[in-house]
Amino acid sequence: MLYSLALALMPYVNTLNVFTYHTVRAGCAAITAFGLCLLFGPRIIELLRALKIGQYIKKDHVADLHKLHQGKAGTPTMGGAMIILSTLVALALWGNWSNRLLWIASFVFLLLGAVGFADDYIKLQRKHNDGLSARAKLAGQIAAGLLLGVYLMQSPITVSAAYVYPRDVLSWERLAQTLSAQATAPGPSALKRIWEGMPKEVQSRLSEGPQDHEPGDTRAMILQGLNANLERGDLYLAELWPNAALHKELAGLLQQGIQRLPERGRLRLNRLLLEAALPEAIASSQPDLHSKLGIPGLKDVFLPLGWFYAVFVVILIVSISNAVNLTDGLDGLAAGVSVVSILTYAAIAYIVSRADWSHYLYLTYVPEASELFVYGGALLGAGLGFLWFNAHPAEVFMGDTGSLALGGALGTLAVLTKQELLLPIVAGLFVLEAASVVIQVSSYKMTGKRVFRMAPLHHHFELLGWTETKVTLRFWIIALLFALMSLGTLKLR
Repeated sequence: MLYSLALALMPYVNTLNVFTYHTVRAGCAAITAFGLCLLFGPRIIELLRALKIGQYIKKDHVADLHKLHQGKAGTPTMGGAMIILSTLVALALWGNWSNRLLWIASFVFLLLGAVGFADDYIKLQRKHNDGLSARAKLAGQIAAGLLLGVYLMQSPITVSAAYVYPRDVLSWERLAQTLSAQATAPGPSALKRIWEGMPKEVQSRLSEGPQDHEPGDTRAMILQGLNANLERGDLYLAELWPNAALHKELAGLLQQGIQRLPERGRLRLNRLLLEAALPEAIASSQPDLHSKLGIPGLKDVFLPLGWFYAVFVVILIVSISNAVNLTDGLDGLAAGVSVVSILTYAAIAYIVSRADWSHYLYLTYVPEASELFVYGGALLGAGLGFLWFNAHPAEVFMGDTGSLALGGALGTLAVLTKQELLLPIVAGLFVLEAASVVIQVSSYKMTGKRVFRMAPLHHHFELLGWTETKVTLRFWIIALLFALMSLGTLKLR
């Protein structure tokens, strides 16, 4: 709302331009969400107490743990609603709602929050810790992941490479010679048409020969000319590219109609035409990036999934939302670790939304991801605001309402930034917590013995004698180290 207002009033008040910057709006969204939590948090907690929406402590086979946590009985739960509401209000004020990625991220966040709310509500109605059945909860998580995965297959958020950069050139000498030869080449051809589309100053430079100029200057001019061709709407002529129909991606773009293609689609089409005309000088680019997984630590290495990508998204969303849910067992633990992980992905969203940074770091370029930086800012503020009341001794618990919503938000950020395989590192602490449960259950079923005193992992350390605050703070430190490690992989390729 305030973003649109700033755009409307900019012609009259120039200083309002500052509110169109992503960095400014992300900061404002974080402060707004945090302030809303502080302002309305005490009232929400009192309302939950009045409605007797309190936590029930289950007495299981570990009596020592029950003794440690029995004092938490009756503490208001479903506090995750505070996170959801403050985030959405902050985004309503500072978000650019013409950006579809903001809609997608908010939808998954809200949908999984609704699943968690239903689970919490049933627990409170029954007055014990059994809410939705495992199948019903899983069905809700699968539905959220499937909707996201299918949408991204039908409406990709990224396209393969368009503009030509120095690293895309296989041979500068061959490229210069091939292009300059077109000045005197007879008859029409694909190369001749590319030459004719280059600016006059570039043609003059190439016609003079490279010996009279610095190599760096000549190369920059060549790239300028090639990229000028990419912006043309009339580069393609069927008789000059007779084999275009044999290239699946190129044929698909042509079938849509050049005039109806969006700008990114037209740029991609012309890039493919350049590659077809100059196969020995310009490297072939990766097709279908929207259904491929970039592998952290490796340059331009992708794992193609095709339509299985939608299934992968389901697995990712289900896994991370359950992992956050399992981690939510100590005061401030899940909220604090979520804040660290979300802040990391917000930074990644800003990086991949910039063509220069993403290209330099060999990351998939997602131009619309800039608004996810604002989304991450709102989540950060809401998480910190909730943590204000959730710190030990907790005045409120987030419940499944918050843990599933935060897990869904984290998974969606991983998918929408095209850094899916980085999630196990960014959210490494959540992975350890979930893995401890899998190991414990598997070991007990196969051998009848337990690896840990209790799973998830934070309870194991509690039973070893660590205080709750010590477990939480040390796990926060581990989460921060994982986050720093993940940012390091962006450069180490």
